[in-house]
Amino acid sequence: MELDASTLETNGHASDGRLDSAVLRNHGVLLFDGVCNLCNGFVNFVIDHDENAYFQMAALQSDEAAPYVEAFEIDPEAMDSVVLIENGQVYRKSTAALRVALHLPAPWPLAMAFLAVPRPLRDYIYDVVATNRYRWFGERDACRMPSPDVDKHFL
Repeated sequence: MELDASTLETNGHASDGRLDSAVLRNHGVLLFDGVCNLCNGFVNFVIDHDENAYFQMAALQSDEAAPYVEAFEIDPEAMDSVVLIENGQVYRKSTAALRVALHLPAPWPLAMAFLAVPRPLRDYIYDVVATNRYRWFGERDACRMPSPDVDKHFL
């Protein structure tokens, strides 16, 4: 689903608990499964490499993610995918992960070459990992709470 600036304005601002249109204009919004250890590892990797805090993140289960989940019609029960909202577009699964790499310093943007692999094949591999992520990597009892030193990366 794509939203334009006028839709963002009518949906509200962060001050009323709704979408923050400034965040959507200037950042990629990265939503992730907050209890998944693999997902949290991915988030830590992004934080370590996203020096300019381009990505604003939130766990899909969080109150901070709720306005974005609603506005972009993201199924909150389908937490088997990282979700990237960028320039009014929603990206999921392998495409979301590859687009994240585009905004990280070298050599990570080179991962965009994998977009040449047909999306069904990329997403099949993504789905195999996503289906087994709790068994292979474990899960947390609660979503990650950002510490003050990484707070700039979170919604």
